[in-house]
Amino acid sequence: MEDRTLCLLVRGEPAQEVLLGCKKRGFGRGKYVGLGGKVEPGETLEQAAVREVLEEAEVSVSERALEPAGHLVFAFPFKPEWDMAARVFVARRWLGEPGETEELQPRWFPVQRIPYAEMWDDARYWLPYVLAGEWVEARFVYGADNVTVAEATVLGS
Repeated sequence: MEDRTLCLLVRGEPAQEVLLGCKKRGFGRGKYVGLGGKVEPGETLEQAAVREVLEEAEVSVSERALEPAGHLVFAFPFKPEWDMAARVFVARRWLGEPGETEELQPRWFPVQRIPYAEMWDDARYWLPYVLAGEWVEARFVYGADNVTVAEATVLGS
């Protein structure tokens, strides 16, 4: 199972707005997602999160600014090569203004108006915990359509 990172840039404490990006290519194309991706060989989870935020939104986050926020496991029984685990981080401080890249078109959303219908189905289960400042542990099993969550186990702090 592949390790990934997911970093949510938020404004406010508690979070008032969150930066999501509309994927322009690759896995999840057309969906709004948090910033993140694969962990390269030799990288820590934190180093990968910092690199991915820079690559996907052109902003610099320091490892010290990353707040651990959760661990998510995704199972796709009908497409097992998509199985992955993701470590979730929140960042409230960064340098630069988010900008469009080849990968993502970033956009700020008020926490009350998150486009769950345009995100992976699992987001509606775990994202509210993270935005409320809670740690979340979750496992999702997707159905035969590889789009809908068939089974969800979510534990928030």
